[in-house]
Amino acid sequence: MTEPERNVLGGELQPCGTEPLTGFYRDGTCSTGPDDLGSHTVCTVVSQEFLALQQELGNDLTTPRPEFGFPGLRPGDRWCVVAARWLQAYRAGAAAGVVLAATNARALDVVPLAALRQHAVDVPDDVSSLE
Repeated sequence: MTEPERNVLGGELQPCGTEPLTGFYRDGTCSTGPDDLGSHTVCTVVSQEFLALQQELGNDLTTPRPEFGFPGLRPGDRWCVVAARWLQAYRAGAAAGVVLAATNARALDVVPLAALRQHAVDVPDDVSSLE
């Protein structure tokens, strides 16, 4: 049996989203592997600002692509995005919210944990558990 994938907090990777069904493998998690060349590892809650920036950069996340099982995203949807794309949006001031428990630890190969934490949307009341 393979070791479960870890999140950026060191725990077991939690599901990101099922409506729409996300993940490189369309399993609801930001799991990654050798086929995932883009590293779809950051679990986000997309905003209009993030979607608009992605559109400007040529990464259309709003238009449905049924041939790829992609329904098109709306603000508030949870989606596993490419780590480098999230970092690009962060640097442009348009980062989407991040669900840390559902963000794959492999995202840290590209994005600093401090940047992800700045946009965390799943911070517990007792932040000492994150230390």
